[in-house]
Amino acid sequence: MSTVRAKKHLGQHFLNDKNAAQKIVNALDPSLGFKQVLEVGPGMGVLSDFLLQNESYETWMIDIDEESIAFLDDKYPQLEHRLISGDFLALDFSAHFDEKMAVIGNFPYNISSQILFKILEERNRVIQMAGMFQKEVAERCVAKPGSKEYGILSVFLQTYYDVQYLFTVKAGAFNPPPKVQSGVMKMTRNKRETLDCDEKLFWRVVKAGFNQRRKTLRNSLSAVVPKDKMSDNPLYELRAERLTVEDFISLSKEIGQSL
Repeated sequence: MSTVRAKKHLGQHFLNDKNAAQKIVNALDPSLGFKQVLEVGPGMGVLSDFLLQNESYETWMIDIDEESIAFLDDKYPQLEHRLISGDFLALDFSAHFDEKMAVIGNFPYNISSQILFKILEERNRVIQMAGMFQKEVAERCVAKPGSKEYGILSVFLQTYYDVQYLFTVKAGAFNPPPKVQSGVMKMTRNKRETLDCDEKLFWRVVKAGFNQRRKTLRNSLSAVVPKDKMSDNPLYELRAERLTVEDFISLSKEIGQSL
């Protein structure tokens, strides 16, 4: 098979800029101790070529596109069981991967948030991620408090990962070209093992705060904690976008003690 047809319903835009591909792969840091790297949606293997040159880790690939799987199976016969035909969002990581591994990809933009939440679920296993997203999504992930891009995704990812925006890739680097610019970012697991509050409550507080982001938290969190149980903590007088990760944790801890 000489090529793979890009499928719109799978959000496929194949990267054909080898310099960008090399830079994405070089963003991974094997000194962190991972011995396995999973590439999501390898397409025709532009990242894979560089991944397979690195012998410090074992390269795995997963693709939901059967045409890509057939192409990659033909191109990389050495992969054997390390080429998985299936949906990354439904993948059972524990069946294939050690406690330390990395994820990489030119990710399909139509499910990028779901991919990031899947990585968050596996945060005790995925110690690093490097990949390409729609530029606006990558900017949201790295956004800091006080900016309009700062939101639910920013807080959740930055709770458990150090997130860096690396570089921008123009539409012409892809076939077919997407209608948006693309951004490459890297996430490296931080030292936070557990939160100093109830984790489910923390998620509820962050989501409720940003779901009504124009309101102060005293108003937006009333569905989580009754107003008569709220203290005079000045954080309640702010909008969600002003709070750091540490602020959300401390407020969630206080709410948990009051309920």
